[in-house]
Amino acid sequence: MSPFDAVVFDLDGTLCHRTQDTQRLYRRTFERVGADPFGDPEALWAALKGPLDHDDRIGYLGAGFARLAAQHKRSDVDPLALAAAMADHVDDSQVALRSGARAALDSAETIGPVGLVTNGPERRQRVKLDALGITDRFDVRVYAFDLPRRKPHARPFDRALETIDTAPEQTLYVGNSLKYDVAGAHNAGLPVAWLRNGDDPDPYDPEYVLTSIEDVQSLLADKQ
Repeated sequence: MSPFDAVVFDLDGTLCHRTQDTQRLYRRTFERVGADPFGDPEALWAALKGPLDHDDRIGYLGAGFARLAAQHKRSDVDPLALAAAMADHVDDSQVALRSGARAALDSAETIGPVGLVTNGPERRQRVKLDALGITDRFDVRVYAFDLPRRKPHARPFDRALETIDTAPEQTLYVGNSLKYDVAGAHNAGLPVAWLRNGDDPDPYDPEYVLTSIEDVQSLLADKQ
């Protein structure tokens, strides 16, 4: 018999990834403001600090563009104008399930209720879920951006547990972020299966470390 009564998943980077052509997105961003491009998408991602700030999407992207502009001595370009242009061109429907994600959801359903806790707002995350065709796979969907507190606070996890009526210690959380998923789930008392993304887990201590989302299937099978 499984020690888990339910499984709750993160979304971005855990169950799905973006498929939008980032090179084209980058070119269109500069075309929108009428500026010659500098840098590239990879350099911009490296210049961004932490995960996307849904409260200030333009400010978050603008800070990255400002750092990149300084590196290229391009004080002639408004970083916030670039950020606004990029935000307009981002298409949240251009996503795909990670390999093994559907099997992971299928396995979770054999355990009990299946939940989703994501830090993004419903207006964006629901577009992704609908495009992926998995909106109805969850017994509870918590969009933490729309709550007073987000991961790594415990409140989003508490909201999910209240809905599916399971004890935290018997609810497995699956996510890819140490600072938000592992920390948040542990703050709420949930065991965590961390999807390794190249980071060193120390000083965090997830109960399970996965190399792929499809490992959820074997993890749950081993626990039955």
